[in-house]
Parts: sequence; structure tokens; C-alpha cells
Amino acid sequence: MTDQSPETTQLFLTAAMPCPYLPDRQERKLFTHLSGRRASALHHVLSDNGFRRSQNLIYRPACEGCNACQSVRIVADEFQPSGRFRRVLRANADLSVTVRQPRATAEQYELFRTYLEARHAGGGMTQMNFQDYEYMVEDTPVQSVLVEYRLRDHPSEALVAVALTDVMPDGLSMVYSFYDPQMAQRSLGTFLILDHIAQVRSARLDYVYLGYWVPQSPKMAYKALYRPLEVQRGHAGWIRLEE
Repeated sequence: MTDQSPETTQLFLTAAMPCPYLPDRQERKLFTHLSGRRASALHHVLSDNGFRRSQNLIYRPACEGCNACQSVRIVADEFQPSGRFRRVLRANADLSVTVRQPRATAEQYELFRTYLEARHAGGGMTQMNFQDYEYMVEDTPVQSVLVEYRLRDHPSEALVAVALTDVMPDGLSMVYSFYDPQMAQRSLGTFLILDHIAQVRSARLDYVYLGYWVPQSPKMAYKALYRPLEVQRGHAGWIRLEE
């Protein structure tokens, strides 16, 4: 098994592809593999420099002439929910939260498929079969968990949302989440972020990592609502986003 450290890590560059966030732009990524005893340490170092994990790869946008994708994290201890966020918390007070090992189940996959067909029809992930989903969840060289959300008072305790989350030394990194698209009134995507903030605070950690924020992309604009928010700015490190 290959061992790694930040000093010896080889980075690779992908070919240019259409950008999924901004029209008429090309996307390229720097990436490397996570493996060996130092995978967790490398994961943390690279995440602190704006990288994101996907299975056993960790990557960062490296697009020519564009730096629109910015890695962001919520400062959990200072977060104060707005009136809208408090309403979301009340609307989902009947959900139970269970943190599990990253093991794929048929129940999760069924919800995953329903979510993709409703929210991302035609996207590449809609072609994923159960084995692909299993690989996405379980192929992790770092400490990861699945957070399941269920209707507590429902006879079958129906599964309504799932978050695949990496456990970092200083917080939680939300890798991928999905939920029942028929429960739009609950704002489950918002609730999952609010719950992760609560989990980080309960564990006396610092941050919830939200991945990439693209200010010019309407579908990514929601991330700027979680203040205080810090943005990774290369050599300048993490800079607090101005109000």
C-alpha cells in the first residue's frame, strides 16, 4: 500500500471539460489519490487548502483564467440561526438523527434514486446502480460516517434524508447529501446543514465544510446564507466573508 505525505504527494491535472456551474467555461481539476497510513493527515492538509474528497480521490478546481469556485466553511460556534432557519428547525423537530458507519443499504439507494430523478434528471449520477452507490459510500480511506434522518413518529420510521460526511480534526465536511424531494415544505437540505452545525458545536469542534461556493451560480448561492462563513483564498488562507 502506498504511503503519502504532503511533501511527496503527486498531483495530476484533468483534461478540460464543460463547467457544470458557469456557461461557456471549461473546468480542469488538480487531484491525487488518498491511500496508506497518512491518508487522513493528507486529507486534512489538502482540505485546509481548498481540496474536496470524492471516494479515494481529493481534488481542487484548477481552471485557466477562472477562480470562481471557492471552498467555504461555516464557523459553527458563532453561527446564529435567522428566523427562516429557526422555522426549518421547528418543521423538522420530529426527525430522529442516527450516525452510522458508511455502509450502503437498499433503503438508502432507493431514496438516492428518487432524489436524483427529481432534482438532477439527465445528470451523470442518474446512471448509478447500487454497486456504484455502494462504492461512493464505502470507498473511503478516511474517517467517514452516514447520517440518517427518519420520521420519529411514523409507523415505519421512514428514511427521509441521508448525509455522507467526513470527520475532520476541526469539524465535519459534508461530502454528499440527498433527501425525499416530496417533502419540499421541510427544506430538508437546509435542515441537514443546520444539524451538522449543531453536531459540530456539540463535539466542541469548529467548522462545517460545505464544499465549493460559486457566487455567480444561482444554485450555489444558498451557501452564503450561513454566516459567519470563511472562504479559502489560496496563500492567504481562510478569510471571513464580509457581511
